[in-house]
Amino acid sequence: MTETGLTTGDFTEATEPYRLFGQWLEDATASEPNDPNAVALATVDADGLPDVRMVLLKGFDEGGFVFYTNFESAKGQEILSSMKAAMCFHWKSLRRQVRIRGPVEQVSDAEADEYYASRPRGSRIGAWASKQSRPLESRFALERAVAEYTAKYPIGEIPRPPHWSGFRIVPHSIEFWHDRPFRLHDRMAFSRIADEWTKTRLYP
Repeated sequence: MTETGLTTGDFTEATEPYRLFGQWLEDATASEPNDPNAVALATVDADGLPDVRMVLLKGFDEGGFVFYTNFESAKGQEILSSMKAAMCFHWKSLRRQVRIRGPVEQVSDAEADEYYASRPRGSRIGAWASKQSRPLESRFALERAVAEYTAKYPIGEIPRPPHWSGFRIVPHSIEFWHDRPFRLHDRMAFSRIADEWTKTRLYP
């Protein structure tokens, strides 16, 4: 048994990645002090230069890993250009890491509407007020935009902005990493061909 309560057998004997990821995310929810669903999202720009930032995972199932953003933002434009991305979760309290790579698809309007409606009212206003990633002349300009949209939508429903929606990474590879003494870490990579997953243990 490891210090995290997960046996090596549980880690290495998994036959598909989603159940294992769900278990690790559940463990992280119990141990991480902030945002266990925080994940580094990597994209590339038009010149092929990598770009990375933290986002929040908002759902996952066998269809893929979902997050939401302004499609006019830098990450939105980079993803729409290539329709490929990668993610890396790092849970320091558990000494675990998960890497995900694959093509990207847009979520349906129904999915985006449902998630948008679940957000706090201030966050829904913010999605209208923020011209994400573009130059901002002053903090006052942002606060003024928030005030304008708050006045526009004082009560009732706030419609989802047409430029705000979600992406789903449909992974072709998922790698699990678990810290071990002397940097002799456990690494297990799952690769998908068609609908079948193959598993390979990797050197640290």
